[in-house]
Amino acid sequence: MKVRVINQSEVHDLLPMSECIEVMSETLQSLARGDAVQPLRSAMRLPDITGVLGMMPAFLGKPRAMGVKVISVFPGNIGTEFESHQGAVLLFDTEHGQLLAVIDANEITAVRTAAVSGVATRLLANKDASDLALLGSGTQACSHLEAMRLVRNIHRVRVWSLPLEHAQEFAAQESERHGITVESMKTAQAAVDGADIICTVTSAKEPVLFGEWISAGAHINAVGSSNPFARELDTAAVVKSHLFVDRRESVLNEAGDFLFPKKEGAVGDDHILGEIGDILLGKIQGRQTEEEITLFECLGLSVEDVASAHHVYRKALENKVGTSVDLIGGRHGQS
Repeated sequence: MKVRVINQSEVHDLLPMSECIEVMSETLQSLARGDAVQPLRSAMRLPDITGVLGMMPAFLGKPRAMGVKVISVFPGNIGTEFESHQGAVLLFDTEHGQLLAVIDANEITAVRTAAVSGVATRLLANKDASDLALLGSGTQACSHLEAMRLVRNIHRVRVWSLPLEHAQEFAAQESERHGITVESMKTAQAAVDGADIICTVTSAKEPVLFGEWISAGAHINAVGSSNPFARELDTAAVVKSHLFVDRRESVLNEAGDFLFPKKEGAVGDDHILGEIGDILLGKIQGRQTEEEITLFECLGLSVEDVASAHHVYRKALENKVGTSVDLIGGRHGQS
């Protein structure tokens, strides 16, 4: 049985952000219709607490696809030749269960995460939003800048991160890449002052965005924290925001941004107004006034990985991209 291996550079070419935004829109609608299976992620922690192996399976009804993202997270890799997140998406056939493809997970994660924020921003940010603040200067900051520019006419971009040198390097690199001016700021507060759109894409365990800093009418994409023990937003930021999520069950179990304020008694489960897919299907309203603050809490879902992998696999076959290998065949010696 032939299995197609698709590497990081090939995924980059096969999954442009503009296409991924539309794929994610369809995927979130399928999820909201109940046409998907989306278990909570599971993780195995190493005994010495140096790393985690995460496993994220999912099934999608349309187009029919199933798979699993397996990814290692080693924070100690930051600053070395190794990435902190490494892994693959395994895509399987839904008729007989055979393995179809092994696809780089890093590029899929980088693109689909920002693409989902792009869908949320298209739905929730004010139409004339043009002032973007990025808290964080890593891979997700790069991909979110690209996604935000596709869904809104961005005129100003500010970035903050620690150490400050990283923000300066990001500003120089992305200014040249996009042909725009990206300003590096010395404080997070200066970066978000008056911003229409705020993307928090850090690895922080304690809040980097505080409610008192957020301007009326802003939209926030909270992306960096995906476990119950860390958060990027303080309680006041969550309380004053109209909260929408990618998946209610995931947020209730995994989102520190929500679970910390809930534990403090500042919000209840009803503070979650609904899922992005519900807005797309017209089941609920999103933004209702220009002055309200909207917050999209993004945990990242395996169904998004599987949908992206299916899109990449289909295009790889059409364009004869990737390496086909004999990984699985009949049992040895069996006629």
